[in-house]
Amino acid sequence: MNLKALSLTLSCAFFLGSIHLPATAQTHSPATVTPTFTFERMIPPPQKDAIPLGTGPQTPDVTEEDWFRMNGDINVRNVSAATLTPFLPAPDKATGTAVIVAPGGGFLGLAIENEGFAVARWLSEHGIAAFVLKYRLVPTPGNFDVFTREMVAGRSGKPSSLRPPSDTPGFARDDGLAALTLVRSRAKDWGIDPTRIGMMGFSAGAFTTLTTALEAKPGERPAFIAPIYGRLTSKAVPKDAPPMFAVLAADDHFFARQGSDLVDAWMQAGRPVEFHLYQNGGHGFGLGKPGTTSVGWTESFMIWLQANGFLKAR
Repeated sequence: MNLKALSLTLSCAFFLGSIHLPATAQTHSPATVTPTFTFERMIPPPQKDAIPLGTGPQTPDVTEEDWFRMNGDINVRNVSAATLTPFLPAPDKATGTAVIVAPGGGFLGLAIENEGFAVARWLSEHGIAAFVLKYRLVPTPGNFDVFTREMVAGRSGKPSSLRPPSDTPGFARDDGLAALTLVRSRAKDWGIDPTRIGMMGFSAGAFTTLTTALEAKPGERPAFIAPIYGRLTSKAVPKDAPPMFAVLAADDHFFARQGSDLVDAWMQAGRPVEFHLYQNGGHGFGLGKPGTTSVGWTESFMIWLQANGFLKAR
């Protein structure tokens, strides 16, 4: 896929963690079906537990962070200061395992509820300490009306100024690395085994997860990674790459037709890998889209963690 086509793919994927298109929209070209969008500004939720990562703004011109609902789901854009929000399990449930959760949104925004907070709450309820990574993003227009107009144009197949990067920006990778460092440094405070800190990402968050894992220094990579409905094209896989649990739906209209060479590359490197290709679920199904087979991935993930020794008693 050339750079122009990839940019369009990511532009279409922008905020898809919080968009669920009807079945007809998933089986016709964007030129014949126009998705419906609703936007609503909102007051930022309390973030008293959010821990600044101190990685700084990525550009001199910092646009104010903007929280809003799109089609009812909470999103945030123009993030210039990365944070990490802990969701710790009850002491009697804690396993000592931790997961850094990276929401998706094409690096232009974050579907922070559907692919962040909701996932973290689920993990903590299952004894896993979760940390939602609000990583830095490519700036979008400060004017909300301009932003929504450009957003709808891009999603409708029309020219748009919203052009996400072709792969993980360096600042998002740096935020992922900083998050790993922070969780390891406070592992004792949070009752975490520093050798069992993994990372999970959705869509663009899966890109961030994979890039963070592969570009971390040897010995500093996550203990395991879980790219959920991310691009699975091949990459160079080091011999110490972490075990990988990958998930994709066969009707994902962005990445399913790009193949799964990344899984093959993991196998060729001799590293543990498990790949679930679900019949349906589309893109952006979060913890699972009701009525589709994608609802099974969370249970499979827990089985995989247990089988690989990541849920052993502390």
